[in-house]
Amino acid sequence: MELLKHRRDTERNDKTTFMMRNGERLLKELIASSNGKYNPYRIFSAEELRIATNNYDEQNIVLEDPFRKLYKGFWQKRSISLMKYNGNRNQHALEWCINHIVYASRMSHKHIIKLIVFESVQIGTLADRIHHHCEQHFEALSLTDRLKVAMDIAHAVAYLHVGFSRPIVYRDMKPTNILFNEQSDAKLFDFSLSLSIPDGETHIELDSVVGTTGFIAPENFTTLINEQCDVYGFGAFLFELLTAQEVSDHVSFESRFHYEENVKRLSGQNCRFKEMVDSIIIEDKSCTCTGKEQQLQAFKQLTLQCMDFSPEDRPTMVDVAKQLRQMYRSCM
Repeated sequence: MELLKHRRDTERNDKTTFMMRNGERLLKELIASSNGKYNPYRIFSAEELRIATNNYDEQNIVLEDPFRKLYKGFWQKRSISLMKYNGNRNQHALEWCINHIVYASRMSHKHIIKLIVFESVQIGTLADRIHHHCEQHFEALSLTDRLKVAMDIAHAVAYLHVGFSRPIVYRDMKPTNILFNEQSDAKLFDFSLSLSIPDGETHIELDSVVGTTGFIAPENFTTLINEQCDVYGFGAFLFELLTAQEVSDHVSFESRFHYEENVKRLSGQNCRFKEMVDSIIIEDKSCTCTGKEQQLQAFKQLTLQCMDFSPEDRPTMVDVAKQLRQMYRSCM
């Protein structure tokens, strides 16, 4: 009995030390990111989070991948969501977790998930709605719906680029990082890989490549990144939104340098373009867009502009947001 008690006390002390060390690191990062002006946030205990999620009930999982789980929860008469990283699957889990909190805590945009723990969201990501809507019983997204999502998320990414003294590069633009609140508004989520460009610099040079296959800009493989890398990723995101095909099915990590061949696939130069567009869009008779064919071509051209090989020839996210707003308004 004494041995068991000693073991429990040791585990409890180890957890306390671990939490204090990580809390200290998080506090330092928060202060550094805000030029010394840190506003304290509500800290939840492990027990409070366990209660809020009904002991991490799997029925409350909103999204899941090998590195994280997002849960719906309920705390003090309000719905919340909570992300739990799987530290056993990746040595960078702690770094990503702290990075996410640091950046999410600075956000104030209606199309970015707020850090509470998090504001309440619906079950399922944008990826679920465009790739798996039938089996998961989501309502199919019309062309107008997709333009609205694209416009809203473009505004959110543009906010990261121009809304801060040091531009923030999101670095992980993909449909699985877009959630929906209870009013079905699209929300950008997860800042685990985000970075700020240093004062006086135009880019960041890194010693490794991270991101999701198909969404990584060509220049990333020279380990140089700036805001235009997000524009490329946004183009890949637009491709999935338009076609309901996963970019990774067209662009393998091994063939990342065969840019011309890959873009031909994405642009539909090797097949009729309409055959690549999601059949739900083509067959939708309720679409009120003026000149549906022209809208689809405009969508395609914007996608290809965003995915231009040269970062200098891509539009800015501000320009992308403006173009999408014009396209969306023509559908209203």
